[in-house]
Amino acid sequence: MTHWFHRNPLKATAPVSFNYYGVATTPAATKVCNDLRLSRTRLLELFTDTSCNPEMMKNAADLYFSLLQGFILSLDDSSQECKLRYIQNFKWTDTLQGQVPSAQQDAVFELVSMGFNVALWYTKYASRLTGKEDITEDEAKDVHRSLKIAAGIFKHLKESHIPKLITPVEKGRDLEARLIDSYIVQCQAEAQEVTIARAIELKHNPGLIAALAYETANFYQKSDQTLSSLDPTYAGKWRKYLNLKSCFYMAYAYCYHGQTLLASDKCGEAIRSLQESEKFFAKAEALCKEYGETKGPGTTAKPSGHLFFRKLGNLIKNTLEKCQRENGFMLNQNQMKK
Repeated sequence: MTHWFHRNPLKATAPVSFNYYGVATTPAATKVCNDLRLSRTRLLELFTDTSCNPEMMKNAADLYFSLLQGFILSLDDSSQECKLRYIQNFKWTDTLQGQVPSAQQDAVFELVSMGFNVALWYTKYASRLTGKEDITEDEAKDVHRSLKIAAGIFKHLKESHIPKLITPVEKGRDLEARLIDSYIVQCQAEAQEVTIARAIELKHNPGLIAALAYETANFYQKSDQTLSSLDPTYAGKWRKYLNLKSCFYMAYAYCYHGQTLLASDKCGEAIRSLQESEKFFAKAEALCKEYGETKGPGTTAKPSGHLFFRKLGNLIKNTLEKCQRENGFMLNQNQMKK
């Protein structure tokens, strides 16, 4: 199971010292501030550490966010805001709109920005695993689990924390609802890709595979439509990926639907289904070229050269030829009977 996933870059941030002279006046308070600085630095280091695994990421994120909550939640569990929430200024760049940072003096802004990066890391970890030639069943489960965790984090940020920001989210920026929604649906689609690959490996019913592929294509289409009102300068490359994956899985759906029809001796309908599959595959192939030529944030790759793409092309060709042979055989039989 060799897949290819588009990935946007991680957000970058300015260092934060958490030195509050005159505020942190006790050894315990100074220790908390020191732990915050160290745990933040450690979490940022793990984002680019290729040896990092989900357990390491979870432990590091849990530690930092548990400390950061002290700047957000009041100690007496009252509805009043913590007095420390606005003590520190945080700067973060945007994954799509370049390296010009946004700054907010708000610990909630830090929480959602770092949380966004943690979710992105899980998607990148899943992508790294699926790029291997021979992925084990346990690794496939890790990919599926990582994408579900990423989708869950994005959803939690959107519903529970982003609405609490004092400064409204700028349109087209990472924390805007359209982008968050697109990431959530993309994670669902990519997780389902793993399910489809597993179903194919286990030689499940072609009808089931066709249904899963059709649903996955619709997920990608939905994710793309969510981004349709964004500036193509920033979202164009990402949308090319979503479009080509939608066409790719529509080709899969028609191909396996054709196999189902062939098994029921409906050769004419099977041929028409495979011809539709060829059309969608050709569209996906054209979009692969456009993706490679489109400038913008994200992965630099030639998806049409990847194994997952070449295998589908061969499958469509072989299945169509089989349908045509079967159809010719049945026509000859009918003529002989007459």
